[in-house]
Amino acid sequence: MGAVAALALALLTPGALAQQAPPPTMEDEIRAFCGNIADAARDQRYLIQKKELEELQAGVDKRILLLDERSVQYRDWLERREEFMRVAETQLVSIYKNMRPDAAAEQLEIVSPMVAAAIIMKLSPRLASQILNEMDSKKAAGLTGIIASSAAPDQSEDPS
Repeated sequence: MGAVAALALALLTPGALAQQAPPPTMEDEIRAFCGNIADAARDQRYLIQKKELEELQAGVDKRILLLDERSVQYRDWLERREEFMRVAETQLVSIYKNMRPDAAAEQLEIVSPMVAAAIIMKLSPRLASQILNEMDSKKAAGLTGIIASSAAPDQSEDPS
């Protein structure tokens, strides 16, 4: 019974009847090595890319904060400028209102036609007509054209 037991034991031992695998070739070893380091290299590339993206995001965030700060500064400056322009316009109209018509006409001939037209529009009709009467006829006609076109009813509210 010893031989039968030895045969049964040999059959139950794993790999006893299995074929031996051929030893790995150099090419198989290279493939296995490259496969093992490919995952590590890919992970390293991802980490580097993640770090670069985080640095870029930090730069973008910094620029956004700077733009927000400048936007607040610009709005503040714009509010101060608009207030100054309202005060200056009111005072400028008062100055021309108190001038003699011939002196006002002489001054308004020198300034920009748009500015002159805006000032004349703020004056009383009587004073505006006296000033226009004292001006050079071509300049007065140009100002009248600007004033008339600004009050034209056929223009829409939206200039676009």
